[in-house]
Order: sequence, then structure tokens, then C-alpha cells
Amino acid sequence: MKASVYERYGPPDVLQLKEVEKPTPKEDEVLMKVHAASVTFGDLAAVKGEPFMVRFTLGLREPKYKILGKDVAGQIEAVGANVKQFKPGDEVFGDLSESGWGAYAEYVSAPENVLVQKPANLTFDAAAAVPESAVVALQGLRQGQIQNGSKVLIYGASGGIGTFAVQIAKSFGAEVTGVCSTRNLELVRSLGADHVIDYTKEDFTQNDEKYDLILATAGYRSLFDYKRALAPGGNYVATGGEMAQIFQPMFLGPLVSSEGRKMTNLAMKPDTKDLTLIKELIEAGKIIPVIDKSFPLSELPEALRYYGEGHSRGKVVITMD
Repeated sequence: MKASVYERYGPPDVLQLKEVEKPTPKEDEVLMKVHAASVTFGDLAAVKGEPFMVRFTLGLREPKYKILGKDVAGQIEAVGANVKQFKPGDEVFGDLSESGWGAYAEYVSAPENVLVQKPANLTFDAAAAVPESAVVALQGLRQGQIQNGSKVLIYGASGGIGTFAVQIAKSFGAEVTGVCSTRNLELVRSLGADHVIDYTKEDFTQNDEKYDLILATAGYRSLFDYKRALAPGGNYVATGGEMAQIFQPMFLGPLVSSEGRKMTNLAMKPDTKDLTLIKELIEAGKIIPVIDKSFPLSELPEALRYYGEGHSRGKVVITMD
């Protein structure tokens, strides 16, 4: 089978399309024919080995996993002896980050407990865009204690996590404000945002609006800026963005928190129960994955470079056809 393989850390060009042995599923695994995968921040960090701390889990000197790719959608071709949940022919999707990665290949073996039946109303390409980003958005909003009627601000509303966060927050009955660039205003409105702010023209921290929950998914703003826009008793949760935005809540969050405000960042954990809830929201028409661009597996390095520029609207998808 064909797979995108790398032996050392470096720029995306270290990835090479090669013929490798087709995996054989273990007793508790399924063999999946991969139809599509998607690009995540973790994939790009794993290729580069940056920030350096990723090497503590992926290998200090050389990568432990030679085939990357976490988000996957495909069709089950064979099942191990102990598999009860799936059968050959089932269409599934999931997050492989805790089971050895491997989605950037024509086939992958994965434990049955990391997969969920694919939403019936999605193509494989669209389904592959969902697992990590949608679950991050859901868990971030939940950590921020979202409720019906909450005033929620999504910073980076047009990105991979942000596009899901806007829609999930609306499904919970929140009043949603999305912050994005000029070219993405209409996209964020179309996802259901009640208000949109063009960060190139308006500073949301300088107006009089206060939010019960701020979810920061992209870019960078100081923790003190976010605090200024947070209502007493409100919650700020960082799920992504530049390294400073990710690390500030770890070190400054307890010091900056006051008047019941909590400034934290999300430690996302793949969860098939959460992914099942996302599936149900998709099938109910409350969430639509946004795909910016698709690349064939042979162009994975280009896809990672494109994603790394930080301007994609929604998700970048990798197809196997």
C-alpha cells in the first residue's frame, strides 16, 4: 500500500510517498481502508519536531511513528477476532492520536474503541474533517461552562476549531460572537454567529461588551486583554493559537483570575462519546464541516505547508483517491 512516511524531523519535504506493508489488525483492531484524513496542528508539529516538547512523546532523536495522520474516515475491510462493534463494510471515522496515528496511508489498523460510525449525511472527505477539531471545540465550550443564553466569544471563528465552536455553541443556545478577518466575516455569519467582529478593524477588548465565555482558538492576544472582555464569573479557555497564547494560562491563569473569572487552557482528550454527540449534531443538521482545500496524499507536504501558513478557512483534507 502507499503511505506518506518520514524517518527524521524537518520541514514537510521530509515526508516521502512510499510502498509499505499493509497492516494486519490485532484481535481488538479493525483494518480500515482510508478514504480521507485531515491536517491538524499535531501533524505539523510532529513532522517538524517543534515545539521541542513534542519529542518527549514522539521520540527525542527520531520520530516513533513513521506514518502520521490522526483524523481519519474510511471503510472497514477486516476485523480482529474480539471486535464486537463493527463489521466489514461499515463506514467509520475517528481520532487515532492515542493509537499510533497512521491515517496518511491507504490502510490503517486501529482499535475499535477509537472509532465511531460515520455520519450518514457526510462524505468521507467531510467526515475526516471532524474528529479532533470538533471534539476540541466541544470540550472547550464545556470546560467554559456554556449554558443556554451564555454570551460566548470565539476568537479565530473561521479556523478548523472555530468553525465547529460557533455551530456547537449555537446548538447549546448561546449568543455567539465570532472574531475573524475581513474575508471570513460572511462565512462565520453563515455558520450561525449572532455577531461578527473584524479584528483588523475593531478591538473586541476595547468595547463595553462582556462575555460569559471566551474560547481562543487561533492567533494571539494577551491574557490580560481577554480578561478585560470577560464578565465577572466568566471563563476563558485557550484551545489553540500561538505558543504564547497556549502557555500563558498555564503559568499566569491562577494569578490573573479574579472576581470568579477563570483563565485556563484545554487539555483535550479524544473521546468517542463526545464524537458520537458530534455525529448526532451533524445528522440533525446543526453542524456542517467547513473544508478549505483538499490535497491528494501525494501532495501531503504541500498541504502541511499550506496549513502552516495559518490562513485556512475551516479544515484542510487529505484524500486517498
